[in-house]
Amino acid sequence: MVQQKLNINQLKEYLKNRSQTELIDDITEMFRKFQSVKDYYHIQIYPEDEKEIATKCKKVISDEFFPSRGLGQARLSVAKKAISEYKKLCTSDVALIDVMLFYVEQGVKFTSTYGDIDESFYISMEGMYEQALGAIINPELKDIFRERCRKIKLDASGLGWGFDDALCEAYEFTFGKK
Repeated sequence: MVQQKLNINQLKEYLKNRSQTELIDDITEMFRKFQSVKDYYHIQIYPEDEKEIATKCKKVISDEFFPSRGLGQARLSVAKKAISEYKKLCTSDVALIDVMLFYVEQGVKFTSTYGDIDESFYISMEGMYEQALGAIINPELKDIFRERCRKIKLDASGLGWGFDDALCEAYEFTFGKK
């Protein structure tokens, strides 16, 4: 049996045919079952608490690199999934850039602590750094993040696979040579 893919138009049609009570019941059920739905509505109802959701995301990232016990596994897929989920909820460019840079900072610290990692690790860090810098498009954001991005670039100096060169190039593209 071939499973059909539900698209947005089909979903909208389904929702139009539901009563308000049925819609409330559906949303309440999703709220109970899915953490991402809880986080979404939390930010919608209490936008001032977005930092709390960012902190949870940073905790997932931090635990992958430097857990409270044992050695970090550096499962990049787990850390990047946390960022991806946060990105869906986030309403603030500053908060999203902060989380993305935190990922790179943890990666730089990890490789500085434990030594050279494989090329895919560095490619992931470079990609996230470039994404964060790509989101820094206005002068206010540049003022907020310039020094932090510079520190990441400097902390990566001498690390493997041309990593520091890639970060320097991305930094200079965004902020200019300095």
